[in-house]
Amino acid sequence: MTEPNDLAAALSARFVDIVLSNDINRVVLERGHLLGVPDWWLTAGALSQTVWNSLSGRPPGEGIRDYDLFYFDPTDTSFEAEDAVVRRAADLFADTGAVVEVRNEARVHLWYEEKFGVPAAPFTSTRDAIDHFAATTCCHALTRDEHGALHAYAPHGYDDLFALRLRPNPVLAPREVYETKADRWAQQWPELHIEPWPDLAP
Repeated sequence: MTEPNDLAAALSARFVDIVLSNDINRVVLERGHLLGVPDWWLTAGALSQTVWNSLSGRPPGEGIRDYDLFYFDPTDTSFEAEDAVVRRAADLFADTGAVVEVRNEARVHLWYEEKFGVPAAPFTSTRDAIDHFAATTCCHALTRDEHGALHAYAPHGYDDLFALRLRPNPVLAPREVYETKADRWAQQWPELHIEPWPDLAP
């Protein structure tokens, strides 16, 4: 009989294998440490959408607009400091032909309300930021430590991801953010089962 911990480990291993089948993900994870930023993770659609592609028989990178590499550096939350990292990343990943979106999650609260219409409290880490994604199904991340070992973060597990189920996460992003993303993703991956935004949530 498979124990729950064994099952979780198997799902995590399957997740990592599928994510690494996407060449861009593999390159970002191999080179991410070269940016020299703390608490960095490859996250969001680069991972979940690679899994959706695998489960639906599509090429690993099909439909993926960009690859989110988040880091957390509260020592300098200026636009200029983040922009310097963004420019280094553009050079570092130029040969991939992919858009690698780099953001310092320590400064999200400075611009979030202007962009999305609701205030955001300062995050405490990159994982805290991931916990606040609009869909729980996208709350996944991978990083490499200084020894080259991969580490996965999946606060909601993998069941919804492998069931092609998109579930809202009404903790920060407003309803329209989730619904806009869900509509766009449903056009690219019609196999998705989209859970509605809960009626009592804003």
